[in-house]
Formats: sequence, C-alpha cells, structure tokens
Amino acid sequence: MLETIVNFLNALLWGKLLVYGLVGAGLYFTLRLVFIQLTHFKHSLKIMTMSRQGCESGLSSFQVFCTSMAARVGAGNMAGVAVAIGAAGPGAVFWMWLIAMLGMATAMVESTLAQVYKVRDANGQFRGGPSYYMEKGLGQRWMGVLFAFFLIIAFGLVFNAVQANTITGAMERVFGFDPTYVGIGLVLASGFVIMGGLRKVARVSEFIVPIMALAYILIAFIIVLFNLEQLPAVISLIVKSAFGWQEAAAGGVAYTVAQAMQAGIARGLFSNEAGMGSAANVAASASPNPNHPASQGFVQMMGVFVDTIVICTATAAIILLSGDIGSSDDGIRLTINAMSNHVGDWGGAFIAVAIFLFCFTSIIANYSYAETNVMFLTGNSTKALPLFRLCVLGMVMFGSVAKISLVWNLADVSMGLMATVNIVALLLLSGLAIRVINDYCDQLKSGKMPEFDRSKFPELMEQLDDGIWQDNSVNELAKAPSESAISR
Repeated sequence: MLETIVNFLNALLWGKLLVYGLVGAGLYFTLRLVFIQLTHFKHSLKIMTMSRQGCESGLSSFQVFCTSMAARVGAGNMAGVAVAIGAAGPGAVFWMWLIAMLGMATAMVESTLAQVYKVRDANGQFRGGPSYYMEKGLGQRWMGVLFAFFLIIAFGLVFNAVQANTITGAMERVFGFDPTYVGIGLVLASGFVIMGGLRKVARVSEFIVPIMALAYILIAFIIVLFNLEQLPAVISLIVKSAFGWQEAAAGGVAYTVAQAMQAGIARGLFSNEAGMGSAANVAASASPNPNHPASQGFVQMMGVFVDTIVICTATAAIILLSGDIGSSDDGIRLTINAMSNHVGDWGGAFIAVAIFLFCFTSIIANYSYAETNVMFLTGNSTKALPLFRLCVLGMVMFGSVAKISLVWNLADVSMGLMATVNIVALLLLSGLAIRVINDYCDQLKSGKMPEFDRSKFPELMEQLDDGIWQDNSVNELAKAPSESAISR
C-alpha cells in the first residue's frame, strides 16, 4: 500500500504538476526578464571571473558555485541521461537543453531572493534560502518550516543514502570492492568534511568540482574529436527525434514526441534543480561581487548551464556516438558500455572513479543545504548540528549496504513537495525579485558598478535584519573591481 501511494504521488507531482509548474515558471521568468539568460550570458561569464572574493561573513561566489555544482552534478548526469535516451530516444536531449535554458531564469530569481533575505547566524556566517524568504518576504513561517522539513528529508538524509548506494554499486561492479568497507570509508571521508561545517564543504567542493568536471568534459571532447564525422548525423538525429521526424530512432524503435519531451524535461529538471529551491540555500551564503543580490543570480544561472548544457550533453555525446542507445533502465551500465566502446576497458574504471567523486561531493553539498534548514528550524542555533551530522552519516552507511528503491521514491515525493512550495513562493515574490534584478541591469547599463540600496525597496525596510544590505560594508569586500570590469 505504501509503495502504491508513493508511486501515485510521484506520478502526480512529476508527471503533471511539477513539469508544468517548473516549465511554466521558467517561461514566465524568461519573458519577464526579457531573455536575460541570453542577453546577459557574456556578463555572467565576466562575473564568474570576479567570483573568488569573499569575506568572513560569507563564502566567495566561486565557492558557492562549486558547492551548488557539487550537489547538482551526480550520478544522474551520467546514469539519468542514459536512461532518458534509452527510454525515449535521442530527442530527449533536445528537450533537456530547452528546459535548462528556461531554468536559468528561474535560478536567477530564486538565488537573487535568497541573497536579498539572507541573515547572519550566531557565528556571523550568512545563511538563507527559500525557508528564509518565505518567512521574511511572505510573512509565512509555516511555509518555511514545511519547505525545510521536506528538504531535510530529501537532501539531508535520503538522497545521501542513494548517492552512497550508487558509489558502492559502482565500486563493487568495476573493482569488486566489498560495499561494507566502501561504506565505512565513505562515512569517514564524509564525516571529516561535514564536521567542519559549511566553510569546509565549500573548500573541498572548490577543489574537487572543477577537477572532476573538467576531466569528464575533456574525455567527452576527445571522444567527439575522434568521431567528428559522425557529429552532424548525431545532432540531426537529436532534432528529428525531438519532433517525431525520425521514425526509427534506435534499432527500429519508434519514439513519440511526448515520450521525448517528458523524459528530457524530467531529466533536465532533476539534474539542474532550477526552481526546486535547493541551490538557493547555499547561494545565500555568498558575499557577492559586485555588492548586489542579483550578481549571485548570474553565478547560479551559469550553474544550470554547466550542469545540463555542458555535462549532461557530454554524457549524451558519449552514448550517442557509441551507436548503442540501448533500452535498459540501468543507466550506469549503459554509460560504462558506451565509454568502453570508445576508449577500451579502462573506460569502466574511469566512470567508476567519476561516480565516486560526483556522488561524494553531492553528499557533502546536500548536507550543506540541509544544515541551513536545520538552523532555520532551530532559530539559527548550532546546537542541533552535531546530532544531525551523525544522522546524515548513519544514512550514508545505510545507503552503502541497503536496497533502497522505495526510499528513493520517497525522496522523490519529498523533493516534489519541496519544489511545489518553492514555486508558489517564487511566483508570489516575483515582483520584488524582478525589480531587484532590473535595478542591477539599469545600473550596469548606465556604466555604474551595481550596488544594492535597500532604501529603494520600502517593503524591505521592515523585513531585513539590521546590517543586511544596510551599507557598503555588508560584504566587507577587500577590493572592488573597476566599473569597466563588469561592463557587458
């Protein structure tokens, strides 16, 4: 009965409500912000070059970018893409691209709101996210509590068990390692990082994420180069399959447009998390440069782009250029087989190591999201964190050795409910978010260094804590860039 209820809720949330809700929100924000993900894409890249500067109260934007990428980029970027292609054909990749482009605008809005409504905790560290802007912006603490509860279950506990299960499965399959011993090692490594709190998670992510992402992208790029003559045919296959123009997409199997759309959109939404409210939790912890909430929104837009347009596409290229699309729901096996077809037996070992790094960084980043929400529930107190960390490590060990298909489905329900609450809050606060983003763009257009003045937004005067966006020292940046450095 429990499994039936869980499957029904997942079908309702992810088959109907959230697909339409997240796509609709992405389209709405794209139109309201006049396609900001395209018109300001070059500016987003410029902001990334200035993103390594932080302060004692907050992390640097680059650290936050890496932490959010650590949570976004996981086994799903390899296994999930393979499953989508196997189940619905190459056309799923096109719809994955489309939802990522729309999701960039949603990520811009939720990260900007997270920055606007951030607070300082007892240790002076910036905290924030959907729970905070629901309480402060909407005056609805119950919404924030509900969101925090769902996120802690999904990201703090269950997803970490799933990531651990993926790691031990890959290590056992490729190297023959005992899952129990792999789990013990994973608990020790995870504990070493998360016991150091948000800053340690950010430092480890800042080191590992660029290395693992660049290595994976480089391998995919080399594979594309060696199969360059097949690339036009693969791109044509993706487009034709997306619109049903390819009657036999894989070995005589025909896929419908609806199948391709549903698989591609779901894969994109699961991967880049735009609109779910997860990445916004760490986005609030940054000291943005320039000193304006919207500048962190530009950084998070790039996170969606890199996750889906770059890394998921790299996986799609590896699979489609191998010529073996497959139809199995075992995405890891499909990806390993495709990689091995290109580079030989060591491809399986490479994928296993990539899975370990991707999933390990997801564990620590997921913890950081949950940590912020635990503090929200406890009034920004750190007293509950030691016990919560032990619970997280317990779930990592459980996931390493258990069969957790039902638990995974429960996490999907929890994340779906979390995203539903967040989408409602984003739409209710969209007027303020768009005005804040337009304020940044107007200053940029006039050649000024964007600087946030909360007095321009009277409704914020009673909603924000003292010292948050009150003066130019709030982010304590050591050195501001020249105005020309941020011009479009």
